[in-house]
Formats: sequence, C-alpha cells, structure tokens
Amino acid sequence: MSRHVIVTGASRGIGAAIAEFFIAAGDRVVALSRSGTGPEGCALVLAVDVTDSSAVNEAVKRAVGELGPVDVAVINAGVTKDGLAMRMSDEQWREVLSTDLDGAFYCARATMASMVRARQGSIIFIGSISPFIGVPGQANYAAAKAGLVGLARAIAKEVATRGVTVNVVAPGLIETEMTSELGAAKDSMAAMIPMGRIGQPADIAGVVGFLASNHARYITGAVLCADGGLSLGQ
Repeated sequence: MSRHVIVTGASRGIGAAIAEFFIAAGDRVVALSRSGTGPEGCALVLAVDVTDSSAVNEAVKRAVGELGPVDVAVINAGVTKDGLAMRMSDEQWREVLSTDLDGAFYCARATMASMVRARQGSIIFIGSISPFIGVPGQANYAAAKAGLVGLARAIAKEVATRGVTVNVVAPGLIETEMTSELGAAKDSMAAMIPMGRIGQPADIAGVVGFLASNHARYITGAVLCADGGLSLGQ
C-alpha cells in the first residue's frame, strides 16, 4: 500500500537519497526544502524554511489535505556552521540550533498530529554521531544533534500507545556536499572508519527505510548509528 511520506531537507544529499528510496518503493513523497526542489517523482515539492513554525504547519496542512494522513516523517533538514567554541559567534550558534533542533521539533509537532489520529506512523530524525565521538569545531552541531535524541525519546513515550514510533538515525561520515567542506578533518575521520570507506547517502536511506517498515514496528526511542563502526567504543 502506498504511504504518504514527508522528507525535509530533500533537495540534495541524504535527504534526496531518502526521498528517492521511498519513491522507488511506490510511496507518495512530499519533499520539503528551502530551495523548493526535490528528486524527480515526488508527489509534491514545497519550499519551506523549517525555522519558521508557521510555514512548516502550512506545508504539512497542504500535504495532508492533498495526500491524506502522514504515514512517515523523515526529519533531515540541517546545516553546519563550524568553528572553535571560544570563537563561535552567536549567529553561528543560533543558526545551527534553529535549523537542526528547533526546526526538527516544528516538523515533528506538525506531522505527528495526523499520525496520532490515525493511530499509526513513524517519525525518524536524522541525527549524527558527532555528539558521541566529539568533533572539534562542532559544538553547535553536536549540541543540536544530541538534543534530537532527548526530543525523540520524549516524544516516543508520548505517542507509543497511539501506534507511532519515533527513532533517530545517526550517520557517520557520509559523502555529501556538507562533508566536502570538512577539508583535512574529513581525511582524518575516514582513516578511523573500521569498514574502510566513507558512507554513501543510500546507506542511510536503507536504514531509514527499515525503521519506517513493519519489520521495525516494535522499535521506538532508539538511536541507530550508521557509521561503518566509527563510533565503536564510544
């Protein structure tokens, strides 16, 4: 049966790969992104800044009106503004927290309402292993992604009796435009991956697909690292 799937940050990288995964499975995918672009085959593509709660609410309202209750929400939109903590500006801190944590909450709050009414659904946050291994220069990003864990676990308990699961996928080093900006740090991290390779966006899409499937219907409040073993021992 075709599901209604919303993916945020779907214009490129991990978000685009996730959207493509669900499209290939025959699902009706709504892509949300700042640019208003998404992979070919989406049922609906909307330009949304996730830091604007009203815009998020309106986009989800339109998606539900056209496609029915949301079955799966993949909350992926995120940014980085790296810098050493003692030199990090208020703007660098606020922009990352606003998008990666505040925006994630707005999207979860907007999409869970129809799930609760339908008594089924799956919310999947795309986190990071950054909070678990400690990456210099990412105090803002690590704080936001760590916040997703607490957010997911709190919501998971709130909606569990309604048949809604809430989980976090924590990618490691993945080949995207965002990680291409890491420079020498990317090479250092790559050398530490036990599996000996940098991950691809499709590697994360497959994990998300599993958590959104009936095979994972008894999993909620979990953090699943997909990092080639990079966080082992942490």
